[in-house]
Amino acid sequence: MPSPIAAALFAFLALAPLAAQTPLRVAAAADLEPVLPPILVQFEKNTGIHAEATYQSSATLTTQIENGAPFDVFLSADLGFPKRLIDAGLADAAGSADSTTPITYARGTLVLWARKDSHLPSLSLDLLRSPALKRLAIANPDRAPYGRAAVATLQKLKLYDALQPRLVTAENIAQAAQFADSANADAGLISLTSALTPQLSVDGSYFVIPRDLYPPIEQGAVIVSSTGQRAAVHKLLDFLLSPAVQAEFASSGLTPVK
Repeated sequence: MPSPIAAALFAFLALAPLAAQTPLRVAAAADLEPVLPPILVQFEKNTGIHAEATYQSSATLTTQIENGAPFDVFLSADLGFPKRLIDAGLADAAGSADSTTPITYARGTLVLWARKDSHLPSLSLDLLRSPALKRLAIANPDRAPYGRAAVATLQKLKLYDALQPRLVTAENIAQAAQFADSANADAGLISLTSALTPQLSVDGSYFVIPRDLYPPIEQGAVIVSSTGQRAAVHKLLDFLLSPAVQAEFASSGLTPVK
């Protein structure tokens, strides 16, 4: 019969591989769903660290972290939601110049997208004034930064009151793109990352909304304070800010920060 010390050592060795395989849990804004998966695959090839992402609106992920969801890092579509977690003592940006400010890893672009078979007037700001536009998909402005950008654009153009009855509000930017692509809306104010996906590239076309019509969509990252994998999180954040990944962001519809 093995001694208690030998039994404890055997149990430790048996559990060690399982601990090593614990994935890095990434809370990722919905606009990253078309962009992040191949980047995480490459991250694992480079580092041996397996990361798994959950994609939701930034507000939904913030609430989940506030309620104790076991994420290690939060990649938001804005700076406001991660700053809320920092202020609540639930996250930080340790390792950056200012640990109380989220780490900006990319900037987003808002576009007007419609199916090629929609028979709408050509894509431009004038489409937003056209009576042919019966339904316009946007992300929920209370929960999704791209939704706030869409509302800001319509308000800047003095079209919000007229278009409000025609807005089809989605939970997040991925769902807003789905609404437009599935003809549940005639067009959508969506992210460029969504518009550049293979399916939407085939099904429709887009018009880039001038950046002076909405506040900058600065996308921020924070480390969830309860993580037990802080070193791995730092490696992921460094990877996201590397020249190669910043170039990948650029090709996928995000503006690099480096």
